[in-house]
Amino acid sequence: MAKAPVLTPRAEDFPRWYQDLINKAELADNGPVRGTMVIRPYGYGLWERMQQEMDARIKEAGASNAYFPLFIPQSYLTKEAEHVEGFAPELAVVTHGGGKELEEPVVVRPTSETIINDYFSKWIQSYRDLPLLINQWANVVRWEMRPRVFLRTTEFLWQEGHTAHATYEEARDYAAHIHREVYADFMVNVLAIDVVLGRKTARERFAGAINTLTLEGMMGDGKALQMGTSHELGTNFSKAFNTTYLSKEGKQELAWQTSWGSSTRMVGGLIMSHGDDSGLRVPPRLAPVQAVVLAIKGDEAVLAKVREIGDRLKAAGIRVQVDDRTDTPFGRRAVDWELKGVPVRIEVGPRDLEGGTAMLARRIPGGKEPVAIDALTGLLPKVLEDDQALLLSQSRERRESRTADVTTIEEAAEAAAAGGWARIPWATLGTEGEALLADQAVSVRCLVTEDGAVPDTDDAPGTLAIVARAY
Repeated sequence: MAKAPVLTPRAEDFPRWYQDLINKAELADNGPVRGTMVIRPYGYGLWERMQQEMDARIKEAGASNAYFPLFIPQSYLTKEAEHVEGFAPELAVVTHGGGKELEEPVVVRPTSETIINDYFSKWIQSYRDLPLLINQWANVVRWEMRPRVFLRTTEFLWQEGHTAHATYEEARDYAAHIHREVYADFMVNVLAIDVVLGRKTARERFAGAINTLTLEGMMGDGKALQMGTSHELGTNFSKAFNTTYLSKEGKQELAWQTSWGSSTRMVGGLIMSHGDDSGLRVPPRLAPVQAVVLAIKGDEAVLAKVREIGDRLKAAGIRVQVDDRTDTPFGRRAVDWELKGVPVRIEVGPRDLEGGTAMLARRIPGGKEPVAIDALTGLLPKVLEDDQALLLSQSRERRESRTADVTTIEEAAEAAAAGGWARIPWATLGTEGEALLADQAVSVRCLVTEDGAVPDTDDAPGTLAIVARAY
């Protein structure tokens, strides 16, 4: 009788495979309230690495971290009509506290444009206070009707940036800078996901924004995942909260604003973009553990050698973990590390010691080969970089091979239904065609130019719409 697979095969049931992997790789559990999640240590380790990489880029862009309250007076959200309308179905509202009914209900933070603007209006007095560049790492709550761990949860973790500028051009350029130099740089060069950078249509735009820039990744099943967004808010929130500044000319002017965010949804994107039937495959630049050194048996010489190898690799700057739990069968431990997607396993047993070698198992391309123990420190950096590049090339090849150029709405719907993306001229599709596709659970993920750049306007000549089913 054939041995049952550890995970449901992706080709058989992709959603079940996704859930199996989250459970077996010990990434997260469902929380006690529907739609919430408990992120387990290994899953949180992935998020921490994402935070570290993103935080460095955000600070390089000039923003400083701050923190704002979880509870927001309900009246704040009503000040910007489009914003409150867009978020109303997702709000969690607290009406009682301390055993009493509150004088004014408070909303559990769905996003922070309103409360941050209340403080921007206090902090900004003149042009000397601009630009004001703030980021916060926080949790938010949006009541989710169809929850899915990491992808859509009632509570999730994220960063949200909020900025104020003296001119439209400064705000526009900063939103684009975050889009390219923070988000795209991280997602391509660390997550190894070949995201498409584009402009959202008016239908898909963030509530209260005048423009939304997005990054869309193709997952293993051909669906799209919005990985992050950067919004130009214009002066909509400045008008609502009287966020003004005194210009050099002595005039009171409205501040121009941006907001931008990425979340634990990226963990779901990591899983669905790189995972295979054996589990996760974590890009080496992201991996909390880049290499694990496993003792095959509890021989004292073996244990001493794996610890020595671990120390050498750590000294060389590699994130390493030594697995000397020889009271647990070696095969089970190897499968567990494979499920977790650690890029490299270094397996050492008594026979390996005799020959001065270790077995090098590479998770991303697969395969094993004996390697001289003394060569490991010099070899691993190149191995890890090669494997990082391989994941990115596989992500790019999947997107390119499964994206069809079409000329009709029917062809666009067919391409999406077949598990891929379609590119169609926006002039052909238009808002009417976008609505027709939405009725078939197909959406315009973003608008791009013919050469793959971000168009300046929705109706720029030659603009193409990227059409797909999405998470």
